[in-house]
Amino acid sequence: MKNLIFDMGGVLITYDPEYFLTRAGINDPGDRDMLMAAVFRSPEWGMLDKGTLDEAGLEPIALSKLPERLQAVAQELIYNWCTPLEPIPGMAKLIAAYKARGLGIYLLSNASTAQPKYWPDIPGSALFDGMVVSALEKRVKPEPEIFHILLNRYGLRAEDCVFIDDMQKNVDAAEAVGMKGIRFDGDAEHLRNQLDAIM
Repeated sequence: MKNLIFDMGGVLITYDPEYFLTRAGINDPGDRDMLMAAVFRSPEWGMLDKGTLDEAGLEPIALSKLPERLQAVAQELIYNWCTPLEPIPGMAKLIAAYKARGLGIYLLSNASTAQPKYWPDIPGSALFDGMVVSALEKRVKPEPEIFHILLNRYGLRAEDCVFIDDMQKNVDAAEAVGMKGIRFDGDAEHLRNQLDAIM
């Protein structure tokens, strides 16, 4: 294997809407349900990844579904769910180790057009040789086209790549285009062992 391709949310940084609500101090079950429905579980949230809507477009739609007392929280979740960034422990060190061994390091992420703003703040991001972000391509995982965009852009062969994602459907899609796939379980040391076993 010559290249490692990483997902971002749930692999490099924490992405857990339920946790974000707790972090924002929203503990009432009814309020949590309303915010989840208006923001993270809304059709519009998925449109951010597809690049057919941005956060400024989502905001008025989400706020219209919520009582006034929850609107400021919704705005914070829409624009600042990633603040503070919470890196997955051990992942930056793992990436640095494989980069030092000469492997190519790439990102393939479903994310909005805001991704480039916070990407430099993620530990290890400077080590990446390239990245493909769904909203910028108007393609999302698990669509095969987004995997081919990455392969073609950086001149990679699928059989030389290992794809790491926390969602099995995306791992399956990577394997369908010829990559080796690993579902990440949150444990960087376990991932290291899995990678070493196939190198």
